[in-house]
Amino acid sequence: MRWSQSFHVTLREAPGDAEVVSHRLLARAGLIQKLAAGIYSYTPLGFRSLRKMTEIVREEMDATGAQEVDLPILQPKELWVESGRWQRYIDDGILFHLEDRKAGEFALAPTAEEAITDLVRRSVTSWRQLPFNLYQIRTKFRDEIRPRFGLLRGREFLMKDAYSFDVDQKGLDRHYEKMEAAYRRIFERCGLEYALVQADSGAIGGSASEEFMVVADTGEDALVFSEVGDYGANIEKAVTAPLPEPWAGEEGRPFGRADSPTPDLITCEDQARHLKTDVTRITKTMLYETVDAEGAARVVAVLIRGDLDINEVKLPKALGVMHAKLVDEKLLPAIAGCRPGFVGPIGLKPPAGQPEVPVYVDRSMENARNVFCGANAEGLHHSGLSVKRDLTVAGVVEVATAREGDPSPTGTGTLKIKRGIEVGHIFKLGTKYSEAMRCEVADQGQKMIPLMMGCYGLGVGRTLAAAVEQSHDDDGILWPVALAPYACALLSLQRDAEVQKAADGLYDSLKAAGVEVFYDDRDERPGVKFKDADLVGFPVRIVVGAKALAKGGVEVSTRREKKAEVVPVTKVVETVKATLAGGARSLVVPA
Repeated sequence: MRWSQSFHVTLREAPGDAEVVSHRLLARAGLIQKLAAGIYSYTPLGFRSLRKMTEIVREEMDATGAQEVDLPILQPKELWVESGRWQRYIDDGILFHLEDRKAGEFALAPTAEEAITDLVRRSVTSWRQLPFNLYQIRTKFRDEIRPRFGLLRGREFLMKDAYSFDVDQKGLDRHYEKMEAAYRRIFERCGLEYALVQADSGAIGGSASEEFMVVADTGEDALVFSEVGDYGANIEKAVTAPLPEPWAGEEGRPFGRADSPTPDLITCEDQARHLKTDVTRITKTMLYETVDAEGAARVVAVLIRGDLDINEVKLPKALGVMHAKLVDEKLLPAIAGCRPGFVGPIGLKPPAGQPEVPVYVDRSMENARNVFCGANAEGLHHSGLSVKRDLTVAGVVEVATAREGDPSPTGTGTLKIKRGIEVGHIFKLGTKYSEAMRCEVADQGQKMIPLMMGCYGLGVGRTLAAAVEQSHDDDGILWPVALAPYACALLSLQRDAEVQKAADGLYDSLKAAGVEVFYDDRDERPGVKFKDADLVGFPVRIVVGAKALAKGGVEVSTRREKKAEVVPVTKVVETVKATLAGGARSLVVPA
């Protein structure tokens, strides 16, 4: 493609709302344009990268035996009510929904569990028709409260979602392993550094759940890894080995009664300094309002060591409830008799209709003794609290947020934290949707059983943005070869007849050899062409200029190294192909 004939415009400045690197560079490079908040158009060059990503995904899915389908984006409310997700998604404010002229209600699908389950239940009746895996590459919609970060958090986005169907857990496990391997191949083909981490299943539901994360310093998510490489999880799921107990070996002493003043000191760190102790000996008591599966609400207390924080994603599962949120500060005086900072586990007054406030203890506090806790009175703490002696514990839970340097749960090494961007998520759904929607088959004994389902999502546009977040410099994008809109940029520097002839000849030769080449034949200054080539991020650059041409060659360089080498015109095609085959990380000039 010649630039002079293409629909492509770069920008000198990034859009004012571009907060992250990928948004700024994709917009400045002319690959995407904003239509509305969280809604973007892909230009021809941007769409070439998107299409390349799509084809890699399609090839690897097909290689596993998965079959492609195309499901409606517009889905009737009845399906979502049947699965039990309509009201939840409405309440969460993420579902685009509308009425037709007959007052029928529909959703613009953010995901496709309901539609795929309906498709299968209409056609499959016997175990003999299983197993299979159906996938689609389709636009999805989420009414994000605050769409931002360009393609990373949009309201309309391209996604691959696949769904496996089996008669038993073993079949589901096999499909899950296939999809994990396929995802690894996809991200490896894209030239991305990625990590597979344990994850929370969220609103999709199910049991086992893992995320594929592109490692990037600018990533939204914190990833927790063992330094020896045998453990990985996102921060919402990560656990640690039991932490050292700072009170080990100490003798018990009588429980103090509000004998430790902490006037106007509401943080554990300030309280520890005032009480001349370590923050690990301060007990943090947090009150949560929980809602169980039947909709019953109650207030519970959760105790954790003063140097730790409660992971509120892990908390509901640990407590066996659907939701858990901090009790409104306005309600604290009625329950604890004080403001935050002085709440303790002893003497809490339950709300009306609740017999008591159950006390749950994080694993870090299970054996705590001779520690301080809030006295449920302004500016006061108890001393000498011993959990097993002084409290009736409703349960011991693991809800602490993992930290860098904590011991790994595998027992080897300590934990490190990196940043990452979620690009894929795989789930073992089990029978969550098949039971709710009666997607059943007759087994070998003619007994009707719900199908075992797996769900495997991959953000196509999101992966492109993550690639830019991972690979860029001050001048622009550093595309992996597999995702670059064109593999090679050809720049003609002068309007000299000989230079023009040589550049035209190279353009024809590269195209004939199957090299994707974007030919900058514009009547522009060399500096403009260099800056634009760097901004867009073509992996290989060929510069045809009078000086090098007089020596019988042209300058060839990679985007990553930028160190140009004069290559004979007759070896340019061979050099470019060899360099691209090597990933374009360095120039390869055949002997």
